[in-house]
Amino acid sequence: MELQLWPAIITLLSLVVLIWVACIVGHYRKKCNVKAPAVTGDPLFERAYRVQMNTIESAIVFLPALWLAARWGSGYLIPVAGALWIAGRILYALAYLKDPAKRSLGFGISFFAIILLMIQAAIGLVRAALA
Repeated sequence: MELQLWPAIITLLSLVVLIWVACIVGHYRKKCNVKAPAVTGDPLFERAYRVQMNTIESAIVFLPALWLAARWGSGYLIPVAGALWIAGRILYALAYLKDPAKRSLGFGISFFAIILLMIQAAIGLVRAALA
C-alpha cells in the first residue's frame, strides 16, 4: 500500500473517534437531562463533555503533525504513531468516563504518538532544508 494512503486512513479513523465522542456527549446529555447549551450539571455529563473537548484539543495538534510527518518524514513509524494516537484516545475516553483519575495511560499514549510524529516531521524538514 502506498505510504501516503496511511495518513488518509488514519485521518478517517480519527474522524470516527471524534464522532464517537460527540455521540457519547449526546447520550449523556439526554441521560443526565442536561439541556443545551448547558455544559455543566451532572458529573457524568461533564466527564463526557471533557472527553470530547480534550479529544478535539488533541486532534488539533495530532492532524497537522500526522500530515507534516507524512510529507516530510518516512517509513512505517507514521501510520504506527497514528494508530497509537487513535488507540490512546479511545483508551483515554473509556478510562475518563469510568474514573477521571485513570485517564493518564490513554493520554500518555496519544501524547507520545504526537511527539513521534513531530520528531519525524522535524527531521524530514531539516533534511529537506539542508538538501
